[in-house]
Amino acid sequence: MKKAIYFQPLYFLFWVLFFIVSRAAFLLYNLDNSSELTTADLAGTFLYGSRLDFSFASYLSALPFIIAFVGIVWKRLPAAGIIRWYTFVLLGIMSVLLAADLELYKHWGFRLDSTPLQYLNTPTEMMASTGSAPILLLSFVALALTGIFALIYKLYFDLRNYRSGHSSWVTAVLSFIFIALLILPMRGGVQQIPINQSTAYFSDRPFTNHASLNMPWNMLHSILKYGEQSKNPYLYLPADSAAHKVQQLYAAVSDSSQQLVKPGKPNVLLIILESYTAKMVEHLGGEKGITPNLDRLAKEGVTFTNFYASGDRSQKGMVSILSGYPVQPATSIVKVPKKSEKLPQLSHTFEQHGYKTSFYYGGELEFANLKSYFVNGGYDKLIDKYAFPEESYNSKWGAHDHVLFERVLKDLKSEKEPFFSTVYTLSSHEPFEIPIKPKFPVTDEISKFRNSVYYTDWALGNFISVAKKEPWWQHTLLVLVADHGHPYPNNDPNHVPSKFHIPFILTGGALTTHGQTIDMLGSQTDIAATILSQLHLPHNEYVWSRNLLAATTNPFAFYVFQDGFGYLTPAGAVTFDNTSKKVITNDEAVTEEQLEMGKAYLQYSFDDFLKK
Repeated sequence: MKKAIYFQPLYFLFWVLFFIVSRAAFLLYNLDNSSELTTADLAGTFLYGSRLDFSFASYLSALPFIIAFVGIVWKRLPAAGIIRWYTFVLLGIMSVLLAADLELYKHWGFRLDSTPLQYLNTPTEMMASTGSAPILLLSFVALALTGIFALIYKLYFDLRNYRSGHSSWVTAVLSFIFIALLILPMRGGVQQIPINQSTAYFSDRPFTNHASLNMPWNMLHSILKYGEQSKNPYLYLPADSAAHKVQQLYAAVSDSSQQLVKPGKPNVLLIILESYTAKMVEHLGGEKGITPNLDRLAKEGVTFTNFYASGDRSQKGMVSILSGYPVQPATSIVKVPKKSEKLPQLSHTFEQHGYKTSFYYGGELEFANLKSYFVNGGYDKLIDKYAFPEESYNSKWGAHDHVLFERVLKDLKSEKEPFFSTVYTLSSHEPFEIPIKPKFPVTDEISKFRNSVYYTDWALGNFISVAKKEPWWQHTLLVLVADHGHPYPNNDPNHVPSKFHIPFILTGGALTTHGQTIDMLGSQTDIAATILSQLHLPHNEYVWSRNLLAATTNPFAFYVFQDGFGYLTPAGAVTFDNTSKKVITNDEAVTEEQLEMGKAYLQYSFDDFLKK
């Protein structure tokens, strides 16, 4: 008999083994897809999926670990029997779910999640999706998995096969330590960002990433989020009325456009600036002396002075910028990879037209599940914090911005042209740590933020001064925009437009005009159509994006916060709270029709989100 101290780690490995076999079964059942994978892809599904396997194995092991510990302390507890039946019941449940997942994936194209809960009131709809399912085969798979692993458990893992040592108190202490250590695999390690589906995403093929997912982990995560995405809570107007109002907004855009970019296929360098509120940008009416380099770049190119973030979080801004897609108030589409993988992305569009694509970020790409979104975008190269030395990190996020820019400069020297490269800064995110001497006195959090914005501007200025000497600069369009605004320095309430007012600048050697100011109202969703129109590339799939350099009879900007929206027109701004169903603020010239248009936009866009 084995020593009792070995039971807990071996029990954990029992569930890991179950998930490995489950993934193999998924690949075999979907042989038409998996046969197209390379050996590296197949190995990757197990390697990249292992952290989710470890995470869910930890959750399943928590109760048996506790029972085993109590059994050591209190000998009369029938710990072995309790854990055995707990394990058998879970084996049965998960084997049935796995069997269902095998067939549902063929019909739905995504791993089992909370979607079946949507059919509780209409089970015939779910049965319609699986009417041709091989019930006998799936039943056999479920029974075989349950039976084989129940037998394996009884022979090799059952607690009754372990004997207590002479020093039971030592065993008890070690057993308690094992319980505490479960926290690490549960959250995916010691990194700052807890584990999410992005961990398993490594390929530009959706099936490969789906195979990497741990199905029960994915399902539990989705169920916990189910209330956020099961129905539209923003039903303010009849559906056809909301659709008509929104379609009017986009139908009012002219086909003609100002041409600001040289002919040909210029490189596109998109720099997304963390938390760059207009309140810190002098040429947008903000504080003086904080962003001298950004202000200079605006004078050298074209600046949009009435431009707004679509949301208040990084992951929401990313989707608006790169996919031209509206933001959801209480959730984000990147949290649901099966939805976000259906979005268009600039990286895909440019790649289809012969561009090399890359994404650079000094932090962890898994943040807010963004990695799954970027992987689905098909970037040729994804660079994150692990490509930088640890001594270049701040205490919380990753490599400082000047280090990030240095890497970009190095890589672009040898990058094949034309290229589309996205660079995302991070140093102006709290805790606002910077590696240079503060420019302004540090007295509070606001002054720290002010110095962090100045530092990123300093790093940007150094980057641009070197970039202008590179051969690629003269045929490169540089796009500068913030991921979102910030409450500082005025401690803005969550809903006010000034919190969402951000810079959007076009400059670079490929630009034909300089010192131009555009006061057209717009938001991050409009970037895709604006840029692609300048390059004479198609943008029909970006249906929520408008070309801000084309005339329109209905200029507007729309943003959301938790849980409400702001809708801006030349008449002014109205902000609305969805919870209380009341207007928060509205300017004097704002009409009831403008409020209705904002409600229609939120309702119609959330309907689209639910349908993804």
